[in-house]
Amino acid sequence: MTTTAHTTSHTDGRHDPATFAARLRRRERLLGYWIACDNPAGTERIAGVGYDYIGVDGQHGVMHRAGWQTAMLAVDARQVSAGVLRVPSVDPIAIGTALDSGARGVVVPMVNTAEEASIAARACRHHPRGTRSLGGPVRGELRMGSVPAEVDEAVACIVMIETAAALENLEAICATPELDAVYVGPADLSVALGARFFGDPDVAEALEDALKRITDAAERAGIACGIHVLKGADAKRRLAEGFTFATVSSDITHLQEAAVTHLAAARGEA
Repeated sequence: MTTTAHTTSHTDGRHDPATFAARLRRRERLLGYWIACDNPAGTERIAGVGYDYIGVDGQHGVMHRAGWQTAMLAVDARQVSAGVLRVPSVDPIAIGTALDSGARGVVVPMVNTAEEASIAARACRHHPRGTRSLGGPVRGELRMGSVPAEVDEAVACIVMIETAAALENLEAICATPELDAVYVGPADLSVALGARFFGDPDVAEALEDALKRITDAAERAGIACGIHVLKGADAKRRLAEGFTFATVSSDITHLQEAAVTHLAAARGEA
């Protein structure tokens, strides 16, 4: 049996990974895909489909820090999508490790205040703009060079808005110097709004109000604003509503969905 992997051209700039941070800052509409599995071969295949970026989960996924560099290698192999890493926390050491691994952006979860957003943003920049250490023979240098100012421009800092405290401090977070984007984690944000479970209809209206507030605050601050969604159609809708980037579901979710669908078809239940 043979299979054919689709490869998207990146010669038009739209799919040039090196342009990711700049396009994000310009608030261009970007689409991403989420990787939770520590599966480099699978990541490499998905990275050639045509998404603007591939988000790799170093917080909730099964991939631990040892797998971050391998995941970035898998993404870069196709030269189509930019590799973005979600780190476990606002820890500058974790942020530096992710960027040294070759990530073109970091997603920082559970940011509650402008002070925490500043810690994350400054961890992505070298002196005098920030606190990032200029590494020696690290992998990121192969993709973005070793000139601090140029490296700083090549990577993006994205912090998540997913807690009650983050909503309270939203405007201050969005105004944080060196911050490129905010990103909504709808599951945690729903819980922060009182949901018993993700998708709880009792908080649906409150969630939509919060999302509108977040997109408006990001637009006023001139930074990008993203959200995680379950389906491609949801991404299209959210982009139309004012979000500038959206990440679709995850590999582990789609793997299970495909297996269930094919099993039902084989049993004649579909």
